[in-house]
Amino acid sequence: MPRASISSRFQALWYRLAPPPWPLRVLARLFGVLVRSRRALYARGWLRPRSLACPVVVVGNIDVGGSGKTPLVIWLVAQLRSAGLLPGVVLRGYGGSAASRGSPRRVETGSDAAVVGDEALLLRERTGVPVSVCRDRVRAAQQLIDEGVNVVIADDGLQHLRLARSFEIAVIDGQYGLGNGYLLPAGPLREPPERLEHVDALVINGEGAFWTAASASAGPGARRGNGSSALLAPGRPFIMRVSGERLWALDPAIEPVALSSFAGRRVHAVSGIGHPQRFFAQLRLAGLELIEHAFPDHYRYRAENLRFEDDLPVLMTEKDAVKCRAFGGANRWYLPISASLGPAEAAALLGRLRRSLETHGH
Repeated sequence: MPRASISSRFQALWYRLAPPPWPLRVLARLFGVLVRSRRALYARGWLRPRSLACPVVVVGNIDVGGSGKTPLVIWLVAQLRSAGLLPGVVLRGYGGSAASRGSPRRVETGSDAAVVGDEALLLRERTGVPVSVCRDRVRAAQQLIDEGVNVVIADDGLQHLRLARSFEIAVIDGQYGLGNGYLLPAGPLREPPERLEHVDALVINGEGAFWTAASASAGPGARRGNGSSALLAPGRPFIMRVSGERLWALDPAIEPVALSSFAGRRVHAVSGIGHPQRFFAQLRLAGLELIEHAFPDHYRYRAENLRFEDDLPVLMTEKDAVKCRAFGGANRWYLPISASLGPAEAAALLGRLRRSLETHGH
């Protein structure tokens, strides 16, 4: 097991009720000045975003860590393809060496996650649409447009203001919310909560404690704290649910099995995502007995990380699996998850998105 990372220690501060230490609060104020100043430069036209020849849909969050963006991007790609569009996905490629380069790199099925990043590889393999990674999302998007893409989805591009966008979707974890509500490094926020006033849609991943608090604080005069921040976006937030029902083996020769077939069994649960406990809770809900192994987000696995002193099954997330296939081994499984919205909510979100795409360039 890896030692607790610095980020995990910070998360222990970010998701508790007690205020963070005052030195961190001072640094958070300074960070807030920088964030607001940068946005002001774009708002006043001193810095200009780059507009592209096709619409850009940004899916992002204002906090660090996993919130459910990737399942939503997969869902959006499917909806846009059903509407006859040719979407592509751009992202920085965190966890891969290409993330630090200035030239875009196309992601292919079978690409090395150590180069392109785990999320980029997962998106390419799950959607089949063109995916490009680069720290400059404008250059990545232009690469896809040159190849025929007519709508670009920017995964985690909310803060990449250089890329002009037609539609913004912010995603918040329904259980963890905005943590203690502080900016980095005192809290998990990359932007102030009022940033949610300016997105086109807000999606809450699961009806957890955050959604309960947000609903309770609704109405005129509601305080803009951790809970009611969900109500800052125009209109009512959309609720997204993620689920997974079948386990796939790391060995492609083995047929997938129902997750329910592991109910009552003791397993090793491996998770290297923003909030590992979400994956663990999903397995427990299915009736599995877990030995938990939490790794840092985007962790680069080694073969010994999956060696345990027994023959119990090893279960992991799909994001982990794209980095662990080379290790092989029997009885190692991963759980793909899919996002869904209720029919009325899906129609409302897609209708709002369609109207925005139709006005692009007019």
